[in-house]
Amino acid sequence: MTLMQLDLNLLAALDALLEEGSVAGAAARLHVTAPAMSRSLGRIRRTTGDQILVRTGHTMTPTPYAIAVREQVHTLLQQVQGVLAPSRELDLTTLERTFTLRWHDSLVALSGPTLLAAVRKQAPGVRLRFTAESSIDTPELRRGEVDLEANANRPTAPDIRADRVAETRHVIVVRQKHPLTRVKAVTAARYAASEHITISRRGRLSNALDDALAQLGLTRRVVATAPTEAAAFAFVRGSDLLITAPESTTRAAAADFGLTLLPLPLELPPAPVYLSWHQRYDTDPAHVWLRDLARAALASPTRRQSAR
Repeated sequence: MTLMQLDLNLLAALDALLEEGSVAGAAARLHVTAPAMSRSLGRIRRTTGDQILVRTGHTMTPTPYAIAVREQVHTLLQQVQGVLAPSRELDLTTLERTFTLRWHDSLVALSGPTLLAAVRKQAPGVRLRFTAESSIDTPELRRGEVDLEANANRPTAPDIRADRVAETRHVIVVRQKHPLTRVKAVTAARYAASEHITISRRGRLSNALDDALAQLGLTRRVVATAPTEAAAFAFVRGSDLLITAPESTTRAAAADFGLTLLPLPLELPPAPVYLSWHQRYDTDPAHVWLRDLARAALASPTRRQSAR
């Protein structure tokens, strides 16, 4: 009999027999019938070539071989149980692990500090690696090189999980003395007549805004595209250009740049935030813990925005 042909139930039966010293005791311990345990003992004897337990009067005595392997058998059984039924207990105080997070840059700036503070408070041995998004779709999430993604895109691959953890309305971002700040109301026509910058890590010059304007018979002129909100803000701060961005990721940063937020005069679906991971981590206790903290960190700016 080869190693791969061995029934792991025999290991549990052998451990019980050596601990209890009787077929009846081992059967009760494993919640099986005495005849079933007797059959298991027979199989163990044929496999090992040893009697394991021999009758001495009214009791059974372990053989020298059985005595010699007793501790080894018990250790092996514990190891097998640990592999096939891993413990769900998570000790955050001793957890040592590095997680890689590929988040949209504005989400890193907005929610990253909140997540890191919560992680450091609960699990000081955990480290977070925030990496930049790529301009092309990459397979790192599927390969296990990235633990969590957070952006506005819902993944379509069947093995990638995704939670919609937040959403926010779009707003216009302009400099403080922009011409639109001096009108009573920003109309769709005034909005379209302004010069725009889009924010796109892939360099896209058009998006859903253009579709919404087209339904009103309007078009806009996009003069540039920037890969990040911070870069777009630098263009807007010194010109009459404007950008349109999610309010939750924009409000605090815009204030730092001395910019003004104006309402968007278009019906546009709210900007979503998706938290994504590979299905291999569905039941990983440490990953589940981090996902819960990430959800809370990503949702908190939206909750603050709604409270205003």
